[in-house]
Amino acid sequence: MTFDLYTWVIIPVLIFFARVLDVSVGTMRIIFLARGGKWIAPVLGFFEVLIWLLAIRQVMENLNNPLCYLGYAGGFATGNFVGMLLEERLAMGTLMVRTVTQADARALIDALNVENYGVTAVDAQGAMGPVSVIFTVIKRKNLGRVLELIQTHNPRAFYTVEDTRSVGEGVFPSRERAAKPAAFLSVLRRWRKGK
Repeated sequence: MTFDLYTWVIIPVLIFFARVLDVSVGTMRIIFLARGGKWIAPVLGFFEVLIWLLAIRQVMENLNNPLCYLGYAGGFATGNFVGMLLEERLAMGTLMVRTVTQADARALIDALNVENYGVTAVDAQGAMGPVSVIFTVIKRKNLGRVLELIQTHNPRAFYTVEDTRSVGEGVFPSRERAAKPAAFLSVLRRWRKGK
């Protein structure tokens, strides 16, 4: 009996990577679907199923090779992990951060406003007395900074973070940053006309 490198090593490795790819694409498809990406989700679904078919075909053609099963299962598990990492890296979408604080909320509100986060504050009644409820809708990539501001200005605040499917209007830091290059370009244009 000779050792067949292709059957016992290469095919299981290819199955593993195919599963990593198709499960990662599937994770992204679900994220786009949940966020209303009605055009990209079907395209991702097409490639997800195509890759899956190629992987399962190899498993079915090599039923006597237990390494194919391990490659298939290991690729699935790794694909879930890779898909979550991709989602974190891309940081797509918007979130609503709801902060409830018994302490004076003015410093936190001012800090959020200084960084151009839109803030809506409401006085309310909590279980322990009067509270302030602060709502802010942010880009997902800005969550770390907003939580840092909450911890800095009101470390005992209660907060929740929720995904939002869509946002109609709002104040976001990216708009302020986008205005700066435009202002810079207008200065350059004026300078150029003076030549």
